[in-house]
Amino acid sequence: QVQLVESGGGLVQTGGSLRLSCAASGSSISVYAMAWFRQAPGKQRDLVATINHDGTTAHADSVTGRFTISRDIARKTMYLQMSSLEPEDAAVYYCAARVWFDNTWAYWGQGTQVTVSS
Repeated sequence: QVQLVESGGGLVQTGGSLRLSCAASGSSISVYAMAWFRQAPGKQRDLVATINHDGTTAHADSVTGRFTISRDIARKTMYLQMSSLEPEDAAVYYCAARVWFDNTWAYWGQGTQVTVSS
């Protein structure tokens, strides 16, 4: 099992940058696929980016070119580098993990708030 704790959220102006971190405890993250989701008030939780157990990444169209997902296996930490932030990016950001062969995101962090002022 793995426990996840997000950090790095906050208030930023439009066009600014933030880096979110997701610290994992328990098992090595190398056996997990991990992801960032976000949920704005009154909206569904959306997938933002994924990083597979083999390190391959994918990003939602809405953030491609602005956000980058990465990980440091030794530090058991996943990151989301966000730049050129827009008010539409404001949400609670969650990290999630699943065992690489499983289809269910079984492990979730508590979320970190990102606010973008216009």
